[in-house]
Amino acid sequence: MTARARIYRPSRTATQSGQARTREWLLEFAPEAPREIDPLMGWIGSADTQGQVRLRFPSREAAEAYARERGLDYDVVAPKVRRPNIRPAGYAENFATARKDAWTH
Repeated sequence: MTARARIYRPSRTATQSGQARTREWLLEFAPEAPREIDPLMGWIGSADTQGQVRLRFPSREAAEAYARERGLDYDVVAPKVRRPNIRPAGYAENFATARKDAWTH
């Protein structure tokens, strides 16, 4: 049985304002078995170690080439492109000394 993988480009987290780690592509393996509850401790776990593997690639083509070389079945999830949020005067506008109207918090 061949392993199933997902190739995608991660989006920014809710607390992330920059572009760090959003330009690279990730390859993750799909879980082969469902997670089970440990009867003694009650923890949830699995014997599937492939679920812990996340491989990073500089491009989508590199990730696909890796999967093809290893004989992996893979799905590519296309990223949703956000439009840039560019303010005309930027952050410095908040502290402009030539402001014509009153500014308050």
